[in-house]
Amino acid sequence: MEIVDSTRFGRLEVLGEALIDFPEGMVGVGGRRFALLEREESGAFKWLQETAAPDLALPVTDPFPFFPAYEVVLADEEAERIGVTDAAAAQVLVVVRADEDLGQISANLLAPILIAAGVGHQVMNEASWAPLREPLLSDGRRPVAA
Repeated sequence: MEIVDSTRFGRLEVLGEALIDFPEGMVGVGGRRFALLEREESGAFKWLQETAAPDLALPVTDPFPFFPAYEVVLADEEAERIGVTDAAAAQVLVVVRADEDLGQISANLLAPILIAAGVGHQVMNEASWAPLREPLLSDGRRPVAA
């Protein structure tokens, strides 16, 4: 168990299985160790709280309930780099961009987070449909093939 201070959630006791090491960090975000927090047991959203930076917490979600046709495709080099050859073998999360206007809340489907065995990696998704900012309440729309 580890004590984590958060400006958003206060002082927390975090179980070891909720701690995730990001050996290469995440794009545009400092820190390499995060706690995956579930504020509501059945809630759609979780938080990645940096363990050493109380003011750094990222909202994340499982993309599949929002985007049923979403897939994560990794280049061979990327899969080898992170040691995950099958995205289905890892927990997949996407960073959520919050907004006061619910219609503007979006998910980063281009750079999902894969977590396996307590290690996380933010990867570049090679799928043909993986927008950087897809409205979360879009019902998983995809462009129509020409």
